[in-house]
Amino acid sequence: MKYETQKIAYAYFLTAMILFVVQVSGGLLAGWIYVSPNTLSETLPFNVVRMLHTNSLIVWLLLGFFGAAYFLIPEEAEREIHSPMLAYLQLAILVLGTAGVVVTYVFDLFHGNILLGKEGREFLEQPLWVKLGIVVAALIFLYNVTMTVLAGRKTAITNVLLIGLWGIAILFLFAFYNPENLSLDKMYWWYVVHLWVEGVWELVMASILAYLMLKLTGVDREVVEKWLYVIVATSLFTGILGTGHHYYWIGTPGYWQWIGSIFSSLEIVPFFLMMVFSFVMVWKGRRDHPNKAALLWSLGTTTLAFFGAGVWGFMHTLHGVNYYSHGTQITAAHGHLAFFGAYVCLNLAIFTYAFPILKNRDPYNQVLNMASFWLMAGGMSFMTFVLTFAGTIQTHLQRVMGQNYMDVQDQLQVFYLMRFGAGATVVLGVLLFVYAILVPQREVIKQGTETKLSPAE
Repeated sequence: MKYETQKIAYAYFLTAMILFVVQVSGGLLAGWIYVSPNTLSETLPFNVVRMLHTNSLIVWLLLGFFGAAYFLIPEEAEREIHSPMLAYLQLAILVLGTAGVVVTYVFDLFHGNILLGKEGREFLEQPLWVKLGIVVAALIFLYNVTMTVLAGRKTAITNVLLIGLWGIAILFLFAFYNPENLSLDKMYWWYVVHLWVEGVWELVMASILAYLMLKLTGVDREVVEKWLYVIVATSLFTGILGTGHHYYWIGTPGYWQWIGSIFSSLEIVPFFLMMVFSFVMVWKGRRDHPNKAALLWSLGTTTLAFFGAGVWGFMHTLHGVNYYSHGTQITAAHGHLAFFGAYVCLNLAIFTYAFPILKNRDPYNQVLNMASFWLMAGGMSFMTFVLTFAGTIQTHLQRVMGQNYMDVQDQLQVFYLMRFGAGATVVLGVLLFVYAILVPQREVIKQGTETKLSPAE
């Protein structure tokens, strides 16, 4: 570790992994409620479980992004983080807000007053005081990292990362605007949800991935930066107007059906380029890096993101198809694999790369780490196929034949059982990953005729 303030990332990564376990546990419970709908219906209803599942996902991914920034910016800028104290204050605010959200959700405190109330907007259910806390934390973060970069070396990686992080903060401000007109509400709501995950988050993804390729493969920086700029250009070109695929059926003008169809069809391009980029960098690489697990996660990120966000997104993005498929389990299939591939795997890649450096030891438990990748990737891929088949049947029975929604759900139970099994496999992979990252392996050290077990240093 070259810079002392890179240790800030350790606290962020640990907190993110705790929330990761919470998120997948909530997802597993939600999957079981699909199988047995009355499970915990009085004490922890499905809508609360789902809020915990989705909100903890968003928070731990953001914590991973913040930690990655605190880890890579000192190396890229060639200087220490501007204020470590502000970085830890930011983390404390985010942890306090997360705890407040959990308490508010679980004990249904939404009805108290304007600070505790919710507006019924999916993914933005946080109480007002938590939203305000998120803005304060974001401002602290942006000040801290921007001052660090401005005072140090500027690189394409830090430039793109800062644009993405500033975009996350600015677009979140639309969470405070909730017009009475439902069509306008949905338009601006997608400014946060879509332009995050299919816009500025892709910039963060591309910059962190470029950093990992630089470190793991040893390819020249100029080559990595050229790829990075092309990926960023295609991400913004397709992602911004690609928002239109959410505007098909919310009361907006008909031209959005063509704009959304055309530009969202092109959203597969940046994910394809990222996949090609990662494999070409490994192919051209001159460095045999010892951290093979981090390389596996990096390649898995681009491959699964291409299929989850790209291919599965394209499958139902044209308005003629989306007319029948929107809001079905096809959407859930796309969402699960897209988030897992693009952002979950990315965070786990940087965790896998950074933890040995932060702990000042060689990469350890790599076999277990790689086994966790195959468990999670296999479980999520199987879940995606299961939900795709369920969504196809649901679309035909419900949208084409006109059967009742609940009657159709009864006919999908076998798929929900398989989805739960896939979810259990993912949770097992997550627990194995946490163990592999945090618990040092014990290696055999021979001293003369004696053999003893010792922690790897």
